[in-house]
Amino acid sequence: MPVILVANPKGGVGKSTLASNVAGFLAHSGHAVMLGDIDRQQSSARWLAQRPAALPAIRGWELASTEQLRTPKGVSHAVLDTPAGLHGKKLAQALKVADRVVVPLQPSLFDIQATYDFVRELQDAAQDRGKSGGLDIGLVAMRVREGTLSQQQLHQFIEQLGLPLLAELRDTQNYVQLAARGLTLWDIAPGRVARDLEQWQRLCAWLDRPGKAGKD
Repeated sequence: MPVILVANPKGGVGKSTLASNVAGFLAHSGHAVMLGDIDRQQSSARWLAQRPAALPAIRGWELASTEQLRTPKGVSHAVLDTPAGLHGKKLAQALKVADRVVVPLQPSLFDIQATYDFVRELQDAAQDRGKSGGLDIGLVAMRVREGTLSQQQLHQFIEQLGLPLLAELRDTQNYVQLAARGLTLWDIAPGRVARDLEQWQRLCAWLDRPGKAGKD
């Protein structure tokens, strides 16, 4: 069973937005999904409380801290939203249950710098996992404005990391408006968010592909 960790030590980069929409995509794909939240702000948990019951179900994952992480039963996929400042022992505990890590980052110099060391820490963890099942890591650029200097800087940074850029999500109010109602891009008419859904295609394929041997 895939456990997808959405993590970045920098606050305000869109972790909860990304985690909730990842869960929404998986639920609409027919998977039994859990969404957990170990951030004190409990943004994903509050979003889940607003979700209409008639939509594809996303179950909550009751978590007090990374020390109590246990892979949930009765689900096919789990998504874990994480707090800012996640590193060291707490990160290691979260990675014990994770199969894949999605790192959201914004195309700004400050966010890029804050993310660099964290990504190296993830890569070290992936190397340590080795043949025991491995750890897939992917990047998602959030609130991107096309043709800007910040976007160019982001691409240069990503080239240095050697990790796949799974999506570049535009700066739009669609995510804000949907989140306020407990919705995701997949919960409304596709024509209303066609451009956004197109930007998710590569990320969705990455999320839905078979896991590495020994993990799923």
